Amino acid sequence: MAVPDSQFLRMIDRLAEVERAEGRDYTSFSVRGKRFGYYWPRTKTTGLKQTLSEQEALVAERPDVFEVQFTAGGFGWVVVYLQGVEADELSELVYEAWRLSAPEDLVEANPLKRVSRGRR
Repeated sequence: MAVPDSQFLRMIDRLAEVERAEGRDYTSFSVRGKRFGYYWPRTKTTGLKQTLSEQEALVAERPDVFEVQFTAGGFGWVVVYLQGVEADELSELVYEAWRLSAPEDLVEANPLKRVSRGRR
């Protein structure tokens, strides 16, 4: 069930116009200047932008895999433990985080390219 770091980073690389910024302990991901995610290699976790309702649902559903990171600007960020999530679910969460930050024209030009099985 664990998603290897390299697979997670390939998910990020498939998104359009992603900008990376390297910090001492983490990498952040943005699209056209708007942040949508973080990655901490030491803990093998990612922080992803989500809607408040999705943040709440994920944490309530599987608190061993998801935890509240913070809320800001009407969005709920979640920490995702890569060892506890399946690749298809993580791919959807990564795309959703990107979509929430990307401008509409970029989202329309880059739809999610696969049919999702869903989480629930």
